[in-house]
Amino acid sequence: MNKYKFQRIHSTNPLSLKLACNVLKNGGIIAYPTDTIYGFGCDAKNNKAIDCLNNIKKRKGPMSVICSSVKKSLTWMKINEKLKKGAAKKMKKGTTVIVPIKKNIVSELITGKDRSLGIRIPEHAFCKELSIIYNNPITTTSVNRSGSNPYSNPDKIEDEFSNEIDILIDDGLIKGSASKIYQLINNKWKVIRL
Repeated sequence: MNKYKFQRIHSTNPLSLKLACNVLKNGGIIAYPTDTIYGFGCDAKNNKAIDCLNNIKKRKGPMSVICSSVKKSLTWMKINEKLKKGAAKKMKKGTTVIVPIKKNIVSELITGKDRSLGIRIPEHAFCKELSIIYNNPITTTSVNRSGSNPYSNPDKIEDEFSNEIDILIDDGLIKGSASKIYQLINNKWKVIRL
């Protein structure tokens, strides 16, 4: 259940970033545009917010986060320099990499085996700016219930989720596909999704 009265605001509205940050800071859930599809976001260090998001999605398990830059994301990773160079190359064009991370970067509720985390550098102006100004990592997971197709139409997102999320950052219809994913397993890169 959302903590605030549901709001819908366009991504270009000057208040959109401030409102989204307030929701995140107070443990709420946002739906926001990315360069691929709409994503659900919450503060990736806030266990209550993550539990709420898992209830909306009707699933539990690892979740990816957005990061403002490759340089910053490399400071989160617990891998050697050679592997960091490989990660940096793969993170171009909105690709997600799943790598082991250091302690206290995000809640353990969203990490995988061996404290691995999916990290993505967004190319969409709104989420790139959001990841720069918000202090903590922000989750990024498709706007849907587990097993259903992701929503790309903000009207449908509002119809389905307005009683469960706090704010929808509207950027119109997004006709993208989910990001490519590479995972580091035994010091080798494996393609998870193309």
